[in-house]
Amino acid sequence: MKARFSMNTFFAYFVLALGSAIMIIPFIWMILTAFKTYAETLIIPIKWLPSGFYLNNFSEVLRRLNFGRYYLNTIVVTVSITVLQALFCSMAAYGFARLKFPGRNVLFFILLSMLMIPQQMTLIPSFVLLSRLKWIDTYYALIIPHLFSAYGTFFLRQYFLSLPGELEEAAIIDGCSRPGIYWRILMPLCGTALAAFAVFTILWAWNDLMWPLIMTSRDSVRVLSVGIATLLGQYSTRNNLLMAASMLATMPMIALFIFLQRQFIAGIAVTGLKT
Repeated sequence: MKARFSMNTFFAYFVLALGSAIMIIPFIWMILTAFKTYAETLIIPIKWLPSGFYLNNFSEVLRRLNFGRYYLNTIVVTVSITVLQALFCSMAAYGFARLKFPGRNVLFFILLSMLMIPQQMTLIPSFVLLSRLKWIDTYYALIIPHLFSAYGTFFLRQYFLSLPGELEEAAIIDGCSRPGIYWRILMPLCGTALAAFAVFTILWAWNDLMWPLIMTSRDSVRVLSVGIATLLGQYSTRNNLLMAASMLATMPMIALFIFLQRQFIAGIAVTGLKT
């Protein structure tokens, strides 16, 4: 029994180590390539280690791209989407979890069905609508369509369902209104779920490429992902510059994940709560 347990443990650690290597090798490659010269990126067979720390890649990226503006745009869009989604999704989640009204389950099923619709199917009608509103090349186009998230509503609803109903009943007896229960009683108890949802939303909004690429064309409203994409050439690409720019854009998210890794892991656990 002990040998069997040891073999299972060894196999589990082997799979985890293999998966970790597969995930981290591209990241290591990005860092190493960021310090290579352009000639070193073309060597075959592949040369993993750079001959030296070639820092001119970063200065050239900052010279070619308006990185400060891209950072500002990305921060504004990411923070706005995260805060507004947390507000609207938590309100909808509270309604589906705590309020009883006709058609609640049907509406929730329709909400979940939105998760099955690929974003590509709605790009053309969304672009036409935003074009008629004259929102193309504005923050409105990058933020307003993402005020609500079906996944966020489902995610937070799971947490609301896990909270004891006695809290709400006691608040009603004390004369607290429904908005008061939502804001004063339940929301303070949802700090872990909201922090986890915020981490997921920040990662998605920071890395989103397709939507900003279609909705913006002016340099003044570009985000980091679109700005980095401009380094891709039609016939050739200077991979050392591309990796240097990617490294500059990735560092804040790595720092955020390290700082909020407990909330990230807790968020995965929240999705397993009762439905």
